[in-house]
Amino acid sequence: MTKLAMLFPGQGAQTIGMGKDFYDHSQASRRIFDQASERSGLDLKKLCFEENTLLNQTEYTQPALTTTCVALVAELLNRGIKPDITAGLSLGEYPALYTAGVFLMDDLIDIVQKRGHYMAEAVPNGQGAMAAILGLTAETITAVIDADPDVSIANYNCPGQIVITGKTASVQKASAELSAAGARRVIPLKVSGPFHSALLTGASTLLATALDNVSLLPLNCDFISNVTGDYVPDAHLIKPLLAQQVCHPVRWQQSMEKMLADGVDTFIEIGPGRTLSGFMRKINRKANVITISHWDDLEKIQ
Repeated sequence: MTKLAMLFPGQGAQTIGMGKDFYDHSQASRRIFDQASERSGLDLKKLCFEENTLLNQTEYTQPALTTTCVALVAELLNRGIKPDITAGLSLGEYPALYTAGVFLMDDLIDIVQKRGHYMAEAVPNGQGAMAAILGLTAETITAVIDADPDVSIANYNCPGQIVITGKTASVQKASAELSAAGARRVIPLKVSGPFHSALLTGASTLLATALDNVSLLPLNCDFISNVTGDYVPDAHLIKPLLAQQVCHPVRWQQSMEKMLADGVDTFIEIGPGRTLSGFMRKINRKANVITISHWDDLEKIQ
C-alpha cells in the first residue's frame, strides 16, 4: 500500500506566474486566492501572476507563496488525494500544517503575514547573510565555524548541501575558510536576512506571542517538524516549534530520512519549482517524487 507524503517548498521558490493556471482551472484554487486576498488586504493575484518588484520581499513573499501552495493542494484534496504525512521547508511548514488540518485559512494568512513582517524587521538590511556550502559534511563545516558565535548552520538540506547563516562579516569569513577547507562551491544567497539564526530570536518571540492568539485544530495526519526532524506527537507542541523554527536550523535531510525509514514510498512536492525534488535525489535517488507546480502536472497522479 502506498504511503504518501506531501512536501512544500520554502522562501526562494517563488516565481512570477505561480498558481495562475490553477486559479484559471480550479474553483477550489480560485477560492483560496480570493479568500487570502480579502483577508490579507493584498492583491495576491497581481502579486503572484504579474511582473512586480514586491514578490521577493519577505513580507510579501510569505503570504504569496503560502497562498499558492495552499491553492494547489486544495485541488488535490478536492480530488480525494490526501497525505499520510506532511512537511515543509521553513515557510513551507505553514501550508503543510494547513494540509494536516491544523490551521483555518484566515488564521494561516494572518500568521504568515506577521511572520514575514517580524522576520523582515528583525535585522537591519545588510547586517545578516546566508550562504550555501556545497561538497562538505556537517562535521567539517561545524569544525570550521564553531569558534565564531555569529555564524551557524541554517539548513541541513541534503548530503553535500548545507546553508550557513549569521552576521554578514562572519558569514563572509566562514565562506572563505570553508572554500579553503575544500568546499566545492560557496554560493551567497540572495536573501533579505540571516534566517534560522540566533539573530532572529526577537522575531521568534513576537511570533510566539502571535501564535498564542491562534486556535489550532488537531492533526489529521502525521507532521514532521523542521526543528526536530521528527514527528510532532501532539498538536500542542506545534506553536512553540513554529516559533523556534525561525531561529533554529532546518533539519530537512533528517526529516526526509525519517520518512523513508518509515516506509513512505511516494512524495509529492507541491508548489513552484523543484527544489525539494532535487534535495531528495541526493538523499535517496530511488525515492518516487512527483512535482505539482503546474496544472498539467496533475496528470502525473491520475
